[in-house]
Amino acid sequence: RGKRIPCDVMEPSEVEFIAEQQLVTIIPNFSENKICLISGDFGPFNPSMQTKVPLWLAINLRQRHKCRIECPSWLTVDALCTKKTEEQESTTFTHMSSPHYLEEAMLLLNNAADDIPRADEVRTLVKDLWDLRMAKLRRSVNQMISENATHAQLDGLTPLEICSTQPFLRQALDHLLVLNNNQALHQGSSQMDSTL
Repeated sequence: RGKRIPCDVMEPSEVEFIAEQQLVTIIPNFSENKICLISGDFGPFNPSMQTKVPLWLAINLRQRHKCRIECPSWLTVDALCTKKTEEQESTTFTHMSSPHYLEEAMLLLNNAADDIPRADEVRTLVKDLWDLRMAKLRRSVNQMISENATHAQLDGLTPLEICSTQPFLRQALDHLLVLNNNQALHQGSSQMDSTL
């Protein structure tokens, strides 16, 4: 949380890799002492006792039927409906409960859907949220371009949202720069012709 991620050099797949480091709660069905990983120590693992692990490890254990993944509180139908309403009513980007909400949700829904109550509704709401935020981002970019702005501050975007729009935004700004340069060149030559 609070870390700056240099998305100008990252691909969406790299952002997903970072999202896999988010901690989630699991309920293991096996006993094991601590697991020592580069990112830290996790465990001990005792049957029916909650413990937090990185998402990638939770998915690995879940695929091997070694645990159940507890659904994050922000990934419930009620929480997502509230967030969707909040996003619809706000003119700016709302703060997301997880900076990697889409990646986490898709990884959990694709690998542990049985652990997510009302998984189909959750999947639809996550997609609706993504679509709402991307439409809002497109409107912001269109407004920025129509105002000939050279920069914008877009608080509240997630790393994946930033990375997903970068190719389009860079291309649009490059075209805008060419058009502005051509217009300035044309105006400069028109002024020279009128003085001659």
